[in-house]
Amino acid sequence: MRVVVTGGAGFLGSHLCRWLLAADHEVVCIDNLSTGRRRNVDPLLGDRRFEFHQADVAAAPLPVPGRVDAVAHLASPASPPDYHRMPLETLAVGSRGTEYALQLAARHGARFLLASTSEVYGDPEVHPQSEDYWGHVNPVGPRSVYDEAKRYAEAVTTAYGRRLGVDVGIVRIFNTYGPGMRPEDGRVVTSFVTQALNGDPLTVYGDGSQTRSFCYVDDLVRGLVAMLSSSVPGPVNLGNPVERTVLELAQIVREVTGSHSAIEFHPLPENDPTRRRPDVTRAAQQLGWRPEVSDAEGLRRTVEWFRARPAEVSAAAAAVAGAQYEGGPALAAATSRAG
Repeated sequence: MRVVVTGGAGFLGSHLCRWLLAADHEVVCIDNLSTGRRRNVDPLLGDRRFEFHQADVAAAPLPVPGRVDAVAHLASPASPPDYHRMPLETLAVGSRGTEYALQLAARHGARFLLASTSEVYGDPEVHPQSEDYWGHVNPVGPRSVYDEAKRYAEAVTTAYGRRLGVDVGIVRIFNTYGPGMRPEDGRVVTSFVTQALNGDPLTVYGDGSQTRSFCYVDDLVRGLVAMLSSSVPGPVNLGNPVERTVLELAQIVREVTGSHSAIEFHPLPENDPTRRRPDVTRAAQQLGWRPEVSDAEGLRRTVEWFRARPAEVSAAAAAVAGAQYEGGPALAAATSRAG
């Protein structure tokens, strides 16, 4: 296939690009580098099957000449510091950007994959979360620019499928981690690993009893590829159904890193989801997919990757201290030492 990957220089996007090339597909990567990094795809530029275009997918119809067999729409800021810094851009890529990507797929009769998010469930009142749950979301809350951008993206994707017959598929991605993440991106795994390797206190919000489910990036990309290769419309949850408290995660990171960092507790931010775990029954039944990498093994690989980049980890210390993780508030000033 010749696959267009929007947001292809980002964390997930670059992993997907590498997987597709390894499977002998052609890849057209489009990224404006607002949160993606050119160095994520620099090693791929020598491959004749890979093209990189620096462009804003929300600014104009996508500049992709030639054949297109599939479009994987991953473009969007995904961490709270990023989407709070770029609220209008986040809404634009979820709305106009999604529609431009859909139009490209429609013109070519291509498969369209939307990377949505577990954030569409908000602070869920149903646990675990299955795809038929409509969610509990604050449309004007501190997380709303990301939540609502993705909810709209799901709606317009579904409309293109129903009204225009575009072959669409929607996946809802739960917390994903692994090598290639930015140390300063503000998500809980990167924050804990960076703090532990720097010997800084690990910042836990609330009493740490809120739960998350963490999926290693290799598993997640297998799910994306399975969805891309199918005709399943979705939505389909992709995530690890093993549920852990944030405090548990902090303790595991300390063990894996060998750190003696203290754990500090801070006020729980507004609209922080208290529980989050995917029901992946549909993914197993329709895609034959389940995660395989354990949290311990995934964190070991992730820590090794970060440990090999000490200058980058050290430089991220100040940013991590004032950043938000994925359960964080609207702005760093919104709560005491918001993280």
